[in-house]
Amino acid sequence: MSRMLEMKNVSTYYGNIQALYDVSLHIDHGEIITLIGANGAGKSTTLMTICGLLKPRAGDVLYEELSIVGESTNKIVSSGICQVPEGRLIFPELTVRENLDMGAFLRSDKDGIARDMEYSYELFPILAERRNQPGGNLSGGEQQMLAIARALMARPRLLLLDEPSMGLAPLVVKQIFDIVKKINKESGTTIFLVEQNANLALKIGHRGYVMENGKIVLTDSCETLLANEDVKRAYLGL
Repeated sequence: MSRMLEMKNVSTYYGNIQALYDVSLHIDHGEIITLIGANGAGKSTTLMTICGLLKPRAGDVLYEELSIVGESTNKIVSSGICQVPEGRLIFPELTVRENLDMGAFLRSDKDGIARDMEYSYELFPILAERRNQPGGNLSGGEQQMLAIARALMARPRLLLLDEPSMGLAPLVVKQIFDIVKKINKESGTTIFLVEQNANLALKIGHRGYVMENGKIVLTDSCETLLANEDVKRAYLGL
């Protein structure tokens, strides 16, 4: 596998407060990579640094071997990186279809957009049923599905998922994680999954990183991390 994205010794701050300390990780083409850690460990900061919302004070972020530090978020999205933010952040007054259209705002290929919208409806049949309803009328799980579908409309090569299970019922979470696996398998989309639900995240990922207090403290195959006694105690409740 070739490297798609690499963070090299990245340190990121909020003002004078350091949030990431010398973070290094890599994501290869076609992988599902998981980043697990407690609330406040720096997981979302990692994604915001990749997306250009935060600029690292030290280190580099490489996408397809080119530095993207200092690039605008729009340019990063148009290059193939798209994030589903924590809390979903759909447009509640817009219909499901209009939300999906917003995901394709950087595209001009009408036929391709139409095909991708139909694919989104195949992945999430409930969205097809509710395509003309305002996003704000959907349940939390349906809004999460809409947020993922909207991101897919940008046709990302690297999909960043920030806490997709947050606040959702276990049955809905399983459904969403099954679809994440399907997206990876069917379209080859590379996925970087940031998640507090370590058990589920490690079960669908290929490799994983464990973050504590802004530092990567452990990395291995997800299978090995699931069997690690320290990970079991700290994150799996075992």
